[in-house]
Amino acid sequence: MATDAISRSLRMSGKKPVMITGCDEHGDKIRMSAEKLGRSPRDHCDRISSEFINLFDKLGIDYDKFCRTTNPVHETIVEQFMNRVWDNGDIYKSEYEGLYCTGCEEYKDSKDLVNKDQCPVHQTKCESRKEENYFFALSKYQNQIEKLLEENPDFVQPTRSRNEVLSWVKSGLRDFSVSRANNPWGIPVPKDNSQTIYVWFDALLGYISSLLEPGDEPTIENAIARGWPAKVHIIGKDILRFHAIYWPAMLMSAGLELPEVVFGHGFLTKDGLKMGKSLGNTLDPFSLVGTYGADATRYFFLRSIEFGSDGDYNEERFISTVNADLANNLGNLLNRSMNLIRKNCDLMYELDSSEIDHPFRETASQLATLVPKNLEQLHFTGACQPIVEYLGQANLYIAEEEPWTLFKQGERERAVRCLCTCLEVVRVAGVLLKPVTPMLSDRIYRSLGLTEQQWQDLRWSDAEWGGLKQGHKFPKPVPVFPRLEAPAPVA
Repeated sequence: MATDAISRSLRMSGKKPVMITGCDEHGDKIRMSAEKLGRSPRDHCDRISSEFINLFDKLGIDYDKFCRTTNPVHETIVEQFMNRVWDNGDIYKSEYEGLYCTGCEEYKDSKDLVNKDQCPVHQTKCESRKEENYFFALSKYQNQIEKLLEENPDFVQPTRSRNEVLSWVKSGLRDFSVSRANNPWGIPVPKDNSQTIYVWFDALLGYISSLLEPGDEPTIENAIARGWPAKVHIIGKDILRFHAIYWPAMLMSAGLELPEVVFGHGFLTKDGLKMGKSLGNTLDPFSLVGTYGADATRYFFLRSIEFGSDGDYNEERFISTVNADLANNLGNLLNRSMNLIRKNCDLMYELDSSEIDHPFRETASQLATLVPKNLEQLHFTGACQPIVEYLGQANLYIAEEEPWTLFKQGERERAVRCLCTCLEVVRVAGVLLKPVTPMLSDRIYRSLGLTEQQWQDLRWSDAEWGGLKQGHKFPKPVPVFPRLEAPAPVA
């Protein structure tokens, strides 16, 4: 949702971002999960990836590329990349023994475990493994990674994530295994088909392989010509080490540029507790979207959780926040204004909004700059809050002016000016909300009698005051965001 909001914002700035998401589909974890369900790994991956695609569709996630690492094109890029690193002298064969977490697909240091042998992320016991594998010479890049972090303090964000990465690097980088001897579900090592490539060495290349267009010859050169390096990787904080240390070193070895930023977002809890099947408190995204809708879901998580920190979901707070900001602040302002326009102006916009001189005009101009700036800096709460305040000021304005009373008192001109002002505020808010709640933004534009094409073509400049013109005809009013109600408890 966050990456989609950034991507939509960039498009509204006239840029052409490429948003990549997808599934890493190789490794022990996938193979074992498939076996437990009586499926082949391929069938299991097909089903899981289709579930993600279905969920993204329901949430209005407008990605450009969906990477599946079982794609033959991706596998070709991985093989080419590994050969580059190999030919650079950074891959060698050795034996390793340690505690392995299948869930993380990673060997764990004893200092990072809880209760001596449990993974702190998955709360499961790590298994002891001893294998002869191929290793990547990460330690060779100790000084270069240190220099990268020192000279580019914004490379890893937020500060909490940067500090964690600095701590890992200062403790000394150690070479890591890039192959597995006993897992047939993976891409064969190019120079030794008896082993398969480690899932993370494979999966990270999805950022590059996904850039290829249909018909492109699958080469690294063609892929990077399509838009590498990435502007930002947005990842869960539990996979920070792979993205902020392993990945830059791998790219250095292959002679490729690094991404500009690696941003590690936090975990989500529910009612103050870590989610888990044993507690029975998992949050089903399909159920959440099915019950409350995509707009409410997107808005709550982007508005209420400081991106980069851990956040908590509570149904009561979810309903309260969304109702206050979208149903009351936005919905009621639009409904009240439209119904008065219908009753007193025959659904006609009687003024030219560009000629209305009100402080809302200057605020709109400020927000047209502030909101995209905050979105592109991943400050989503800072993008949503001023929109809420803008709508709140308009609600105070209409309450103070009481246009319904003004009509009765014969002060028609003043009443019309108030309503035209409030409806232009709503239109501006519809533009500003597009990256965060695209479907709601579309409904706002439709409710104002503006076309689908006008909505599709929106740019940030359209948030400037003066969009509604004299003589514009509105359609019959319909609610754009009804109040949320918690479902009745199941007996």
